[in-house]
Amino acid sequence: QVQLVESGGGLVQPGGSLRLSCAAAVRSVGINYMGWYRQAPGKQRELVAVISSGGTTDYTDSVKGRFTISRDSAKTTVYLQMISLKPEDTAFYYCKLRRFGADSWGQGTQVTVSS
Repeated sequence: QVQLVESGGGLVQPGGSLRLSCAAAVRSVGINYMGWYRQAPGKQRELVAVISSGGTTDYTDSVKGRFTISRDSAKTTVYLQMISLKPEDTAFYYCKLRRFGADSWGQGTQVTVSS
């Protein structure tokens, strides 16, 4: 289990922006991908965005054009820039890392979009 430290959640009005960060306490060697998932009350956890070791990104359809996943040069911290936030983006957001085929999850951070 790799320690993942998330930050950046909070309360924002519709149309607002937030930036989430996730720092992995590990070297980049062996990292297959890092990504962000979210879980709203009463719903299953879903993939939001992912970035592979090679830098390829993928997004769930509902956030395309609004969310951007990126990482630092060390490839051990990922960011999720979220703009044009909607109430339906409200959820607990989790960072996930897959390294040498094994998954680690962060503790999660709450994002609430409400006026």
